[in-house]
Amino acid sequence: MRGVDDDSSEMSFIDHLEALRWHIVRAVLFVFIAAIVCFVFIDFIFDQIIMGPTRNDFVSYRFLCSLSHSLGMGDSLCMPPMDMKLQVTSVSGTFMSSITMAITCSIVVGFPYLLWEVWRFIKPALTDNELKHTRGIIFWVSLFFFLGAGFGYFMLAPFTFNFLSNYKIGTAAMLEYRPTLSDYLDTLIDITLGAGLAFELPMASWLLSSMGLVTPDFLRAYRKYAYVALLVIAAIITPSPDWGSQLVVVIPLVLLYEISILISARVNAKKEKAWKEWS
Repeated sequence: MRGVDDDSSEMSFIDHLEALRWHIVRAVLFVFIAAIVCFVFIDFIFDQIIMGPTRNDFVSYRFLCSLSHSLGMGDSLCMPPMDMKLQVTSVSGTFMSSITMAITCSIVVGFPYLLWEVWRFIKPALTDNELKHTRGIIFWVSLFFFLGAGFGYFMLAPFTFNFLSNYKIGTAAMLEYRPTLSDYLDTLIDITLGAGLAFELPMASWLLSSMGLVTPDFLRAYRKYAYVALLVIAAIITPSPDWGSQLVVVIPLVLLYEISILISARVNAKKEKAWKEWS
């Protein structure tokens, strides 16, 4: 515990469990209260946020189409209109979906606070030097998470739903595209949260490099294997088999990997400088 020599000041195992319990209680209580607030505004959340990527006037569709015309590419980036109508196949389906939306929104919005609770539990076990190198960690982790979640919601989700809703099989007109509400929510949540977690790659590189578990030379040596892994991650995040959607995911992930190499190199250079000064 940060170089404390007095055994009486050391926390026992029971004390650690008690501290962990209160961190969990506060986190669960926050999610519960935030979920209630989200549930009060569930109609707005459903109409404007959840169903946003399915509307033909969604901001991403208008931006891409406007960009296509500005670049003189015609309608090449303009996506075909969607006609997605959801169905509920159980008596409690609408209510349970509302609870899922409220809890998910509360977790996304409260991500910095939940991360802060985790950090408060871990912080006492770090040394002064480790604390010095972890300043601003909550800000940066939250920033990359929101960037990834925003990317998944505004870019990846529209590509995915547009492709799936306009995908046809066979020539018969006997098939009617009508996905369930729960299936749509699961897909949207997986895309948004999956992209948010995938964008934590630079922070993971910084943390592992600070701990000495990863070096820039290691990341460069295994770059081609990492690219293959990123392709797999892109295939998992994007439910659609459309190569265009997967390419939209792979390119940012590759850029994030290259940024991770630069971050690792910077951390390694600082450690070498500190070692030389100490020597």
